[in-house]
Order: sequence, then structure tokens, then C-alpha cells
Amino acid sequence: MIGASINVVPIMIQRNVPGIGPWVLPAFAFAAVPALLAALAYAMLAGAMPRAGGSYLYASRALTPYLGFVASFSQWFGLCIAIGVVSYVIPPFLRDVALASGFDGLAAALDQGPIRLGVALALLWGFVGVNLRGLGAYQRTLIPLMTLMFLAGGIVIAVALFFDRQDYVAALYAKQNLVLPPEPAAPFDLRTFLSASAVLFSSFIGFDAIAQAGGEARNPARDLPRAIGIAVLSVAAFYFAFAGAVYKVVPWWYIASESATRDLTAPGLLGLLLSPGWTVLIVAGAAIALTNDLPAMILAVSRLMFAWAEDGIFPARMSVVHPVRRTPGAAIIASGAMATVGVIGSHLAGDFFLGVDLLVVSMLVNFLLMCASVLALPRTNPALAAGLSVFADPRKRTAVAVAGLVLLGLFLAVHVWKDLTAPAAAWYFRSTPVWGLVMVVGSLIYRREVAALKRSGVSLRERFSVLPPE
Repeated sequence: MIGASINVVPIMIQRNVPGIGPWVLPAFAFAAVPALLAALAYAMLAGAMPRAGGSYLYASRALTPYLGFVASFSQWFGLCIAIGVVSYVIPPFLRDVALASGFDGLAAALDQGPIRLGVALALLWGFVGVNLRGLGAYQRTLIPLMTLMFLAGGIVIAVALFFDRQDYVAALYAKQNLVLPPEPAAPFDLRTFLSASAVLFSSFIGFDAIAQAGGEARNPARDLPRAIGIAVLSVAAFYFAFAGAVYKVVPWWYIASESATRDLTAPGLLGLLLSPGWTVLIVAGAAIALTNDLPAMILAVSRLMFAWAEDGIFPARMSVVHPVRRTPGAAIIASGAMATVGVIGSHLAGDFFLGVDLLVVSMLVNFLLMCASVLALPRTNPALAAGLSVFADPRKRTAVAVAGLVLLGLFLAVHVWKDLTAPAAAWYFRSTPVWGLVMVVGSLIYRREVAALKRSGVSLRERFSVLPPE
């Protein structure tokens, strides 16, 4: 899930966190540290509890059922909004493809609000359909997209081998008659750096989707931790190579100036140096990378809803599985509906970074509870803790979990501070109060369903001390 994470976020961070300037790559590297710690926590818990539901299952069995719901409902909401954001930022890539191909009329049409909104919604519900058809269709869609995504990204990285910043400055003058001023001073500011790192942290989210399909993997106790490790390490290396290539060639102060007035994409910026054919190739590759994000996130969020319903803390219809396709159709459609809110919200707000901010606060809360679950599981549920195979030494597990709690807590505090102190036209354009309101609604649903379980005589202690059936 590396589409927006490299093609949009590291570029538009110049608008979202003014003053980050040349410090984007160090902030990117710093953001990877708590992400890696969170990934290790997920890997440990996935090996011990290989079932669909991921974060919900882990926290409900290690902490309390309610904290399991908080962790996963926060994750569900953040990822649904992210699905909407990704869908909404794909049309600008299609616009850039049309421009590079000489279809100026089509490019202008894709910049029109209603058309952009319609294209985004069509893409979103197209991939909802892919998930409804089952993992076979999912695999046939995802693997080719992933291959094309890495190939197109490799071309972007290769551009840095043949061009430098002076070439870009010369191209600006030759093609746009623009004389770029000298590089301005950009002193390091710790608060700005931490704010940018907290936002860039969202780029590393995606490995958690692996855990949601635990019950559908062939050998989940072995393969889920391995898959999480491979995903984090390989994608992080790709991120740094890609972002480094862009900032090596394109002057950061030009990116900062242009991002203040329009949505930018990394391939669109680099297209200034390339022929139309190569520009079309890398921009189309970026569009493919973005579409590649959608099926994985839809799979993840729908399995969370399925796990809630299967445990009885959410309406039972969300656990209904199609008799042939074996997919939780109601959960997939409900998740698509919430993602639609993300698309429409991005359109009405006029800035997709509100969705990114919602994703950040949602996932930081989720990851904090995952680290807490690693610490608590041996004490609260020794039977399940016996399955902890990653870091068999308890001292190493404790060190990872504590370090994760400290860094993730720092990121959450910085992000909330940034959100609450930044200018905003209304409270609903701030991620923190919106997240809080959504969590209140989710908690009310949880309380209603749990009360029904108690009235029916279900022992919550017994239900939430074991894994659900495979």
C-alpha cells in the first residue's frame, strides 16, 4: 500500500507543515522508527492469535473487550477515511496523464469538481466489487498492480541517476520561463520536524492490513509475522529511494511554493525533465500505485467489522458470509459507505489532508494499544501468550513494546497539539474532535450490543479469553 505514501504525502507535506523545507527526508526516516516498533508488535500478536480481526482480536484478548473495540474501531474509521482520500487523489494523476498525452480538454474536465468526485466514487466502488468477489479476484487484481507499481517507481528512482537540481532549474526556465530564486534559509525547528514526522508516519501504515486476514492465510502463525516483516523492510527501502530521488532533483522551495496553490504529485513534477511518453509512464504508474492501495484497505476494514460481529459486539449481519464467495458482503459494503464519506468530505473540505490527519490520529491510538497488548498478554492470557514466537525472550518483547509506547505517545501528543493549534474554519475541520465524536458513536453501539449479550446470558470473560473458531 505505497501509492499516496510516496507520490503525494512527502510532496504535499510542504503545504501541510509549512517550514519543513529540506528536512522532509530526515523526518521520513524518523517516522519509520515508531512504525517499525508498531510492526514488530503486530508481528508478535499475529503469530500468537492468527485469526481475522487483527487489532480487535489482539487488544480484546490481551487488554479488555472495550479496548479491543477502541483500537479496531479507531483503525476502521481511519482506514475508511484513508480509502476515501486515496480515491479522491487518483483523478489528479489521471489529469496529469491526459496533459502529458496532449488531451487538454480531458485534463480540464478531470479538474472539475463533479467529474473528479464521480471518478473517485467509481474507483472506490469498483474495488468494493473486487473484494465482494473474493480473495481469488483480489489476488488476480493485486499482484499485477503491485508489479507495475514497482516498475514505474523504479523509473522515478532512475531519474535521479541522470538528472540533478540544476537540470530542473534549467527546465523550469526553458519550458515555463520561470527563474527560480536561490535556495532560502531553512533553519531546523524541532516542533516543525516532529509535526512533519507524525504526518509522514501515515506513509508506513499498511502492514496492519496483513493481520486482518489471519484466518484466510494457509499458515498464519508462521506467515503473518514474516509477511509483516517483509512488507515493512522492503517498502521502507523503496520509500527512501523514491523520496530521495524526488528531492535530489526537484528543489524543495519550488515544491513548497507550488504546493501552496495546487495539488502536486511526484511524477507530475519529474515529468518536466522527461519526454511525454516517459511522463505518461511514470504518472500512470503512480495512478496504478494509488489504485493498488484500495483493495488491501477495503479487505482490512471489512474483516474488522466481521470480527466485531462474530464476537457479538456489533450487529450480527456484519458477520454474514456469502455461501459461495466466502466474503463478508455486508461488512464490505458498510466499509465502502464510510469510505464514501471520506471522498465527499475531501471534496467539501477542499483539502485531502484532513483525511490524512484523521488517519494519523486513528492509527497512533491503534498502535499504542497494540504495544500495550504485547506487554499485557503474558499476564492476562498466558495460554495465548504461549504462541508468541517473534522475540521468544520476554525482555526483548518488553523493550520493543515500551519503546513503541514512548515514541508513539510522543507522535500522538505532537499531532494533537498541531491539530488543535492550527487555524481552522470550523471544529469539524480538525481531526481530533472529529475522531472523538466518531469514537463516541462507536462506543454507544458497542454498549448496546454488549448489554444484549449480557441479557442473553453470555459470559464475557469466557468469550473474550479464547480465539474465535477458524
